[in-house]
Amino acid sequence: MGRVSKEQARENRRRIVDTASRLFREQGTDGVSVADLMKAAGLTHGGFYKHFDSKEALVDEATACAFEGVDEQLAGRPTADDAATDADPEASRRAFIGHYLSSEHRDDMAGGCPTAGLAVDMARGAAGSAARHTYAEGVRLFAQRMTTDDGDGDDGLVRLSTMVGALILARAVSGDPLSDALLAAARAEVST
Repeated sequence: MGRVSKEQARENRRRIVDTASRLFREQGTDGVSVADLMKAAGLTHGGFYKHFDSKEALVDEATACAFEGVDEQLAGRPTADDAATDADPEASRRAFIGHYLSSEHRDDMAGGCPTAGLAVDMARGAAGSAARHTYAEGVRLFAQRMTTDDGDGDDGLVRLSTMVGALILARAVSGDPLSDALLAAARAEVST
């Protein structure tokens, strides 16, 4: 078997990070073994350590990857279905809130928000870990993006806390009418 090109190695690493980012949000960092992760990525278990020194190093990089997706959405970058909101940051923020507090987002844990999906894992993790630091930076940026132009710094924190709390609770009671009620109440509260 021949050596993998540098380009293929970069692609394999990206595939591992992307797969881990989704699986960690869906199953938690402790719920995903290296063997299961590599199988889901379509790569061999032994190849993991060619890319990462440890699972913890991957958790850090996968957390950063997940928050990059949130930041792109919040920055109002063009999307195929929402290009009109680009020029208006407030419209972009409202569109994001509408999606965030939707049943579709609630039901897409793997592709959903890392703030909600990784909160418990980060709370249980070591205080000084790289992943926890990356998570805190992601939360900080998310809160800044949620701050309105006329708001003080705390309005973004309140909006973020309300949204994340509602999403976590809605996921916990999914299938019960309370789930949709939680999303609707939070959406009404943070959209004002």
